[in-house]
Amino acid sequence: MPDPNYIQRYAELSDSGTPFVSVTMVEAIGSTPQDAGSKMLVTAEGHFYGTVGGGRVEAKAIDHALAMLNDKDKKQSHTSFVDWNLRKDVGMTCGGSVKLYFESSNHKLWRVVIFGAGHVTQALVRLLTTLPCRVTCIDPRPDWLSKLTAAPNVETVVTDDPPGQVESLPDDAFVICMTRGHKSDLPVLAEIFKRGRTFPYLGVIGSKSKAAVLRRELTEAGIAEDKQLFHCPLGLAIGTNHPGEIAVSIAAQLLKARETP
Repeated sequence: MPDPNYIQRYAELSDSGTPFVSVTMVEAIGSTPQDAGSKMLVTAEGHFYGTVGGGRVEAKAIDHALAMLNDKDKKQSHTSFVDWNLRKDVGMTCGGSVKLYFESSNHKLWRVVIFGAGHVTQALVRLLTTLPCRVTCIDPRPDWLSKLTAAPNVETVVTDDPPGQVESLPDDAFVICMTRGHKSDLPVLAEIFKRGRTFPYLGVIGSKSKAAVLRRELTEAGIAEDKQLFHCPLGLAIGTNHPGEIAVSIAAQLLKARETP
């Protein structure tokens, strides 16, 4: 019978965006410290919940899971299968063998951070909730944030200081500025460049004329022109100015950027 606590802990880790590995004992032959079907969760801090036998076999399983989580370049598969002889591979006196299945979650998570919760963001978030990504939306207006599509992969941050959130953004985030206007987009961009932050994607909603104004004011603020790397206008050149169609064009550009080495 499935452990309801395990299922709850798995869901908690999954919803929080915490990278973790689930370990399942698929098969246990001979004298083994745990039965087939036993499960364990491992985070970057080590053992989180459950057991696949304790002792050396569990320690080896934890090390294997941590190696998956510590794959900085994220080149390894998110799944792994091992067949260990307990005496030869693990160093135990038991004469049995175990087969373990490892699956990482949230490790290769696609993170999208949006500054602003206006009409285009509302439409874009609805699209992004259907994709394998985690969305964070930052805005000083709780009433607009409350209108966003509620989903496990959507997080909202209410703050009167959006630029103050720049420092804590993950390096692999795709960042979009869609605040109420130029005056509130500029401080976020300036903070990003002043801190030397670089992201796989950085975009600002607006026209070519807005982009020119932003670049001029960034230069006046001491940001070198060759450091001002951001997309503006935002999205692919398709569709109309309807918020839903703009959202589609932005989502398409994000996917294109994600797939480009």
